[in-house]
Amino acid sequence: MRTVEHLFAVPLDHGRPDGELIEVFAREYVAAAHPASAVERLPWLVFLQGGPGGRGGRVTSLSGWMKAAAQDFRILMLDQRGTGLSTPADRTTLPRRGGPAAQAAYLAHFRADSIVLDCEVIRRELGSGPWTVFGQSFGGFCALSYLSLAPQGLRRAIITGGLAPLDGPAERVYRATYARVAARNAEYFGWYPDDRPRVAEVMAHLDAADERLPSGERLTPERFQLVGSLLGGNTRVDQLHYLLEDAFTLGTDGPHLSDGFLAQVHTLVTRAPNQLYAVLHEAIYAQGEATDWAAWRVLDEHPEFRPDAAEPLLLGEMVMPWYFEQDPALVPLAETARLLAETADWGPLYDPGRLAANEVPVAAAVYRDDIFVDRGLSLETAGRVRGLNIWETGDFHHDGISDDGEGIFARLLAMADPDRAPGG
Repeated sequence: MRTVEHLFAVPLDHGRPDGELIEVFAREYVAAAHPASAVERLPWLVFLQGGPGGRGGRVTSLSGWMKAAAQDFRILMLDQRGTGLSTPADRTTLPRRGGPAAQAAYLAHFRADSIVLDCEVIRRELGSGPWTVFGQSFGGFCALSYLSLAPQGLRRAIITGGLAPLDGPAERVYRATYARVAARNAEYFGWYPDDRPRVAEVMAHLDAADERLPSGERLTPERFQLVGSLLGGNTRVDQLHYLLEDAFTLGTDGPHLSDGFLAQVHTLVTRAPNQLYAVLHEAIYAQGEATDWAAWRVLDEHPEFRPDAAEPLLLGEMVMPWYFEQDPALVPLAETARLLAETADWGPLYDPGRLAANEVPVAAAVYRDDIFVDRGLSLETAGRVRGLNIWETGDFHHDGISDDGEGIFARLLAMADPDRAPGG
């Protein structure tokens, strides 16, 4: 493959194009099989990654969905604003904006609507006509915003595990996903019944013992529950079993959690690499009302997830206010996160009327047992987007493109535009 690095200046606030500018980095990937003289004629495909707060992928070879896409496209991989080599937004840089109120006001410009308008600035600067976007997870949310805010910039859209609800409070999301996470817990413990008492044993031990993560802070029972993120994977789910099987070691003063276990848990429960995920996660659902820690409030309806339950379940993709007390990377952002959770004047992310009249070819994969993006809410959204073609499958979970990205991409591309000629 060949790569080209790009750096673009975009307005912080697209409503004030003459105001402050920030930078957005992107890396272009092209299959080496394409002659250099033909590259300029290849159409662009922009990948919108999951998150929020995740940088674009760094790859050393074209495989999976990128291998399939690179046959006909130039791939543009963005570091969405605030991430990677774009102008950063984290606990070290945000204090330069001022106090928590100034930081929250700044981060209000880091949602899907701003990411879409960044894409339009970039598209025009590259001299591209309407292009193809491929949105995974939160990237699919961005694709829906693109169809709402700037459909003239799109040739087609492909979405995997990323059909967001178009309206309604964030509580809708968590009422649906808590139920799916509970079902996934039950499925997992059906496969590995000995892991049910092992999880309870780890939780009880953490309640009584002072076990420290490699970063120095105490591992609490509720933070350990975050390893449930592995339940959202088709094959990663088995990693949870391997994690648990050597959790304990015997010291001179009794059982302890092993260093290897604690090191692995740390990689699953720290938000140091993607702090924006924790700070903005509920805001990706907010339209015209405050989220007010929706996942935390809905937890009251699901006592089986409480760490003091008799057999507590593992959590999925829920952000709680105690994140900002227990994760050292997030502690400096606690007040900023609180202000964002209390923000009520969020603008719209989607235009239901424009989506109902959509003319852009769209195809989306809906994963039947997805614990992060609920099937029912996804199908509800699909029914409100004119011409959106759905492929519903139980063969994959949220990380489907990690399992068979090549096959999934090829199928959706054909569904989005069955009459497409190669290279078109």
